[in-house]
Amino acid sequence: MKPKIAFIGTGGTISSIGAGPLDTMDYGAAGIRLHADEILARVPEASLVAEIVPVRFRNTTSPGIYFDDWKEIGAICDRLVAEHPDLAGIVIGHGTASLEETAWFLNLTLKVDVGVVVVGSQRPLSALSTDAGMNLVNAIRVAADPRARELGVLVVLNDEIQAARDVTKTSTLRMQTFRSHDFGVLGHADADRISFYRAPTRVHAPHTAFDLRAIDALPRVDIAYAYAGADGTAVRAFVAAGAQGIVSAGFAPNFTTPAEAEALGDAVKQGVVVVQSTRAGSGRVYRGTRSREMGFLSGDNLNPQKARLLLALALSVTRDADEIAAMFES
Repeated sequence: MKPKIAFIGTGGTISSIGAGPLDTMDYGAAGIRLHADEILARVPEASLVAEIVPVRFRNTTSPGIYFDDWKEIGAICDRLVAEHPDLAGIVIGHGTASLEETAWFLNLTLKVDVGVVVVGSQRPLSALSTDAGMNLVNAIRVAADPRARELGVLVVLNDEIQAARDVTKTSTLRMQTFRSHDFGVLGHADADRISFYRAPTRVHAPHTAFDLRAIDALPRVDIAYAYAGADGTAVRAFVAAGAQGIVSAGFAPNFTTPAEAEALGDAVKQGVVVVQSTRAGSGRVYRGTRSREMGFLSGDNLNPQKARLLLALALSVTRDADEIAAMFES
């Protein structure tokens, strides 16, 4: 008996139809994105590995996806699990631009006890040698694996299984774009079997302190990107716009320019929570003497965009700096 898997389609390259089989870059201009059931009709091989429940969602490009979409996706996941007691897992089709942020946010908020995999593709469904079909089939296989239930939200592309916390997009066009810099993949989806080699140790869905059902909106959190000569103008603008938190994408290993640091320090004095991350894309940020004196928290090894989402969720439940620091550590 084949496992039952729900497939939620949100748009993105994996759903896109270009002008022809060689259109691998400008396919968005065609404006054609298929819904979940329409994608499955073009990838009939998916039915070989699972009984699939297609779920239509509004098709969009991933740069347009944010909190309201995430909240609705979370509600759909809750409903699917309630309606299908035999559901083995959920696959979410997604554009790759913000895929890592959606996966990470869901990893922090979902409360469903099934395997959840976010999948995308680098080439549209209509392209010669598209990766959409194989990525989708592998995502379904991974979501159906009972071991996936213990690993939080996963990302599957290019035969690789990645943890939502660790993975990031590293290349605009190459197939091997998704990488987990510090720790590598969790495993592989090969033709003969799904192989896992490690498991995340940090808290993940469904066991986190955040419940998406209880959050109506995210507090404003912005990212200040460090560069030589940064004078703090962006930080002051963020504070003026009502930011409750700011993530500093600083120089490696853990700070920014003197002028921007001064602006960030002033922000802390005004009640803004500042988390120090790094623009390097890899490595842990330690909370050194200067950071402690200025009241900055450490973003650990999260990249700036992921640190921003964790900080926003943390601020939705507490303003205590020690509690927020503990969330970043765990």
